[in-house]
Amino acid sequence: MYNNAAYDIYNQNNINVESPEKLIEMMYEGVLRFNAQAKKAIKENDYGKKVYWINRSISVIVELLSILDDSQGRIVLYLDGLYNYQIQLLSYANMDDDIDKIDEVSNVFKGLLEAWRESTGERTNVA
Repeated sequence: MYNNAAYDIYNQNNINVESPEKLIEMMYEGVLRFNAQAKKAIKENDYGKKVYWINRSISVIVELLSILDDSQGRIVLYLDGLYNYQIQLLSYANMDDDIDKIDEVSNVFKGLLEAWRESTGERTNVA
């Protein structure tokens, strides 16, 4: 479903990744970590950090969008819409300091991460 573009980018940045599949997992985990940091920043009224962490999360999702492989059929259309909607939610969360919208995005990415791990043979629970 994904080509090796993201894998190549990480290799260019000297980050050692086992496989493109592992990279997707790391990107999903990154969105979850960045969202947790954004929520913390909102609770602490640290708007600079909030913007920083939400922008990091959005950047990862934009990268996920850029590596979708159109040859994989309808799932690509679904993921394209889903990822774009998550970017929209994070943008609204940023404007409105809305933790619920960040939680909604995190719940989606927890589900994606769990499904991804199952599809690649890794059976790890997502917290």
